[in-house]
Amino acid sequence: MLFYTLFGSYLFTSLFFFKFPTLIHKKKKIKFTCRHISHRGGAGESYENTMCAFKRPLEIGKETPKLDCHLTKDGEVVVCHDQNLLRSTGIELYISKINFKDLPLLKQRIPIDFEPGKEYIGSKSCKERRFALLREVFEAFPYIPINIDIKVNNDELIFKVSELIKQYGREELTVWGNFSDEITRKCYNMNPNVNLLFSMKRVLLLVIFAYTGLLPFVPLKETHLEIFLPSVYLKKKNHQMPTFLPVDKFFLKAINILLIRPCLFYHLQARGIHVYFWVLNNEEDFKKAFDLGATGVMTDYPSKLKLYLDHNENK
Repeated sequence: MLFYTLFGSYLFTSLFFFKFPTLIHKKKKIKFTCRHISHRGGAGESYENTMCAFKRPLEIGKETPKLDCHLTKDGEVVVCHDQNLLRSTGIELYISKINFKDLPLLKQRIPIDFEPGKEYIGSKSCKERRFALLREVFEAFPYIPINIDIKVNNDELIFKVSELIKQYGREELTVWGNFSDEITRKCYNMNPNVNLLFSMKRVLLLVIFAYTGLLPFVPLKETHLEIFLPSVYLKKKNHQMPTFLPVDKFFLKAINILLIRPCLFYHLQARGIHVYFWVLNNEEDFKKAFDLGATGVMTDYPSKLKLYLDHNENK
């Protein structure tokens, strides 16, 4: 009898604070809200992770670029997704083994990771196909929120990105991290004033906390939850899946059941934590994400998402 009384009291208390978390936790005050995040600047409409790519979504009136960082041999923080440049330049090189001035240009046709079989085909302009430095991005867009993925576990890279963030006064306008919990913890320890992504390990812990009733009582240092939408990939054939995502349908279904819960997203948002879905590239998926309670959507096609938001902003 005592067990059932205690269990009932715990369940009631957990559910109550799940609905009203700010009675325990101070709501996070993030200085920006982004419904539109351009993946690599919009990899389906521009040369990914270039200054031209970052400018385009802002020119059409939308918000935040998501970019990736590596460190060159001479210690420059360069904006690029792949450590190996074969996919993007056609040359077998590692960024860490070459000086910034010697980086090759992006090739004219670049595969789009989240659209297997498709390529972005741009002009032959050398200016458009040049790799950018993170400091160039910060200088060009001083008041624009920027989402940074630290691509490798490198203490010098994390330190230099942190120093650039501080130099340009961007701590409240930047969110950073990685799938790797070790990298994300290093980011937080290096500069806890920068907004922080959930690592994959922390996402799994989030699910455990939610289903054990502990989540309302657990403090969360993270400010942004970025997750993929399993239903997008459940309807794809295996050869249409991005190579770096799990292709096991059981795994995707489990994530879809356990993690994709509007009540969880509303709880996080009540605590001031933003929820982004990546990488979505059509209207059906945009609608699904926002219907689930997403704060924002990350896309390779900024113009498509802009059109959707323009038509559905007040719905």
